Amino acid sequence: MFVPIMALFCLNMPQLFLLLGANLGDRITTLGRATDLITQRIGPVIRQSGLYETAPWGVIDQPAFLNQVLMVETRREPEEILNQTQAIEQELGRVRLEKWGARLIDIDLLYYEQLTLQTDRLTIPHPYLHQRRFTLVPLAEIAPAFVHPVLQKTTIELLADCNDTGKATLVLPNKQD
Repeated sequence: MFVPIMALFCLNMPQLFLLLGANLGDRITTLGRATDLITQRIGPVIRQSGLYETAPWGVIDQPAFLNQVLMVETRREPEEILNQTQAIEQELGRVRLEKWGARLIDIDLLYYEQLTLQTDRLTIPHPYLHQRRFTLVPLAEIAPAFVHPVLQKTTIELLADCNDTGKATLVLPNKQD
């Protein structure tokens, strides 16, 4: 059987999971634009959850968020991905004024394969992932059996154990349906 050379290069590309969130401006358009830029600069989006409206977390006196999780294949290293996601946030108008405050766009690196990493700039897996329903619900949609490399629990198990009572309401199903 003939396999195109490009197909061989696509095998075994690392996969990562990103959480996108927005609670200011045209949230749907912003998340779509972020997804396009991620595809261009980081790698192809293999799966994406639907869009979920969620209550704010941390700072609660702000508008509701739209959140989505993307599974992306990449050849980039985690620090490069962080640089790219922060550049995309800035390009889309993100201004960092307050931790967990309102924002036009937020892109968090949740997982990079089974890698565990802690630097001054980046912690993988994301340190709050297992505490946030707004992360776990869309993640469970596209990766229910993915095992957290530190906690050794699947996404479904993490969601069942999550104490966060915030609602995550599906407002726009994913494009794969």
